[in-house]
Amino acid sequence: MAAHQEKKTSEERKHKSTQNDTPTSQVQWGRAWEVDWFSLASILFLLMFAPLIVYYFVMSCDQYQCSLIDPLIDLLTGNKYLSDIWNKTPTLTYRAAGIYALWVTFQVFLYVLVPDFCHKFLPGYVGGVQEGAVTPAGVVNKYEINGLQAWIITHVLWFANAYYFHCFSPTIIFDNWIPLLWCANILGYAVSTFAMIKGYFFPTNAKDCKFTGNFFYDYMMGIEFNPRIGKWFDFKLFFNGRPGIVAWTLINLSYAAKQQELYGQVTNSMILVNVLQGIYVLDFFWNEAWYLKTIDICHDHFGWYLGWGDCVWLPYLYTLQGLYLVYHPVQLCTANAIGILMLGLIGYYIFRMTNHQKDLFRRTNGNCKIWGKKPEYIECSYMSVDGTKYYSKLMTSGFWGWARHFNYTGDLMGSLAYCLTCGFEHILPYFYIVYMTILLTHRCIRDEHRCFSKYGKDWKRYTAAVPYRLIPGIF
Repeated sequence: MAAHQEKKTSEERKHKSTQNDTPTSQVQWGRAWEVDWFSLASILFLLMFAPLIVYYFVMSCDQYQCSLIDPLIDLLTGNKYLSDIWNKTPTLTYRAAGIYALWVTFQVFLYVLVPDFCHKFLPGYVGGVQEGAVTPAGVVNKYEINGLQAWIITHVLWFANAYYFHCFSPTIIFDNWIPLLWCANILGYAVSTFAMIKGYFFPTNAKDCKFTGNFFYDYMMGIEFNPRIGKWFDFKLFFNGRPGIVAWTLINLSYAAKQQELYGQVTNSMILVNVLQGIYVLDFFWNEAWYLKTIDICHDHFGWYLGWGDCVWLPYLYTLQGLYLVYHPVQLCTANAIGILMLGLIGYYIFRMTNHQKDLFRRTNGNCKIWGKKPEYIECSYMSVDGTKYYSKLMTSGFWGWARHFNYTGDLMGSLAYCLTCGFEHILPYFYIVYMTILLTHRCIRDEHRCFSKYGKDWKRYTAAVPYRLIPGIF
């Protein structure tokens, strides 16, 4: 969306008006103000069971060769008790704590203290200081975009160690995987708790805080919109991109190294996982400036959902395919390998080109060509908390004329490709496509609810012009 601020007179600024039936005194875009019973029940479920789900998946691989059913059978038949499984689980170690502390500290150092230089010599890359989208309170934050640089430096050091310095084994992540899980949980809960306390007592911007009065909802979904320490350390950008996503490709490399150590070779399925997920990670960092305009930054407040989720859920459950392939190496036939590769690449192409069309449209304020034609759009308006009026243009042509979230469709195709690399012996590696389908469908609905609250009647005009969410003609 290309937004520009409308110049207002002093009388207009004082006037407590409404826009599209939405009161400006309590703007609805961003996180909810009130909690219904279903939302509260969902949040309590996630707070209680999400950490157990992560533990169950990792434990299943460690003790049951990645079977999700055998642990349940053992428990139900009395062959084992929960205490038996727990006692066999590796505990937190000083070694893991040191590795994790060094990792997070290094990523903070790269994020805060090393200004981006990649944009100076990489054509087309947008890095350095960039502005984010306007917040509900009308604030425009600045960010130091240097994720690609951090990824490159980290991986250069990783390969330099693997081939020259030999300070640690390339399998170090796999070898300490469960002890590192406890470290990730400690950080996830610590940063989420700190963010909540900060929101109450010393918020970065009080006008961008939302309190429902429900402790569990506020803890999970967050109070502050953009919590920061100092001028540049932004919680949302750091934890969304670092340390979890930088680690994603390192985790997969560690899995590949473990396969080589155990079996004397790296299977083509493991190579496909590394390549396809590596493309996704590199795309994220290449387009980190674009990421500032996405739902995570533009709508989500920072709480347990992002803090713990980025520290634990993302690195542990998004890498299940590689973990599975360590225990069950799969060598695909050439035709299957090519088919999976093509599915992943086509999915990536749709994902990237759909986002590119939106970004081009936004950057040029609609003065561009999409598929050789001037794009069609619907102009919308909305209000910030201070009563300032803004305009946005919602594109209705190109991929965005096919479906309102066609970029998610490409994302799901890529997600399915990751899972297919693992064959069909176990259901564990297919958790990712099931989860992503639920997540992105829910995100569609959540995003559209917010857009309706933000744009009102203009959003109805848009959905009438583009009636499908993900799959043209179906959904």
